[in-house]
Amino acid sequence: MNIFLDKKILLIICGGVSAYKSLELIRSLKKKGAKVKTILTESAKQFVTPLSVTSLSQEKVYDDLFSLENEAEMDHISLSRWSDAIVFAPATANKIAQLSNGLAEDLATTVALASDKVIFLAPAMNVRMWDNLITKNNLKKLINSNYEIIGPDIGEMACGEYGSGKLSDPIEISSVINNYFK
Repeated sequence: MNIFLDKKILLIICGGVSAYKSLELIRSLKKKGAKVKTILTESAKQFVTPLSVTSLSQEKVYDDLFSLENEAEMDHISLSRWSDAIVFAPATANKIAQLSNGLAEDLATTVALASDKVIFLAPAMNVRMWDNLITKNNLKKLINSNYEIIGPDIGEMACGEYGSGKLSDPIEISSVINNYFK
């Protein structure tokens, strides 16, 4: 039985070097039968392009809280209602801080606040940022608010440092989401 068949996943890609791995996550989810829509944060567009995301998801990329194209539809409401699960991958230290403080500064954080669905965070950041007490406290707040955390892994960082903070493998992220739906 294919658990992912026709599941609707809203993938929110935040701006970090590991954003390129979100493309493999889209491919993995789609291969398992999931429908995937995406939100690209402004900083994510520095690492992956809307064209590459659209090509893999076969869906429009959302990136603006106040889109003139969708003026009759409030994307933060419609996307939060459409999805069966929301996944932030990579979830940066900045986005984690915004979410833990209930900020609604962009489409990604507004969707999270408007949602009553499970929200997965797959953190990715420098080891020192990951180990920072503020980040740890922000994560505790989110865990206490029923957010699910996936990873991070231990390994070599893009900056050349080694430690915890590396984005979990897209297959592992997909597997955790699959287990949730079981």
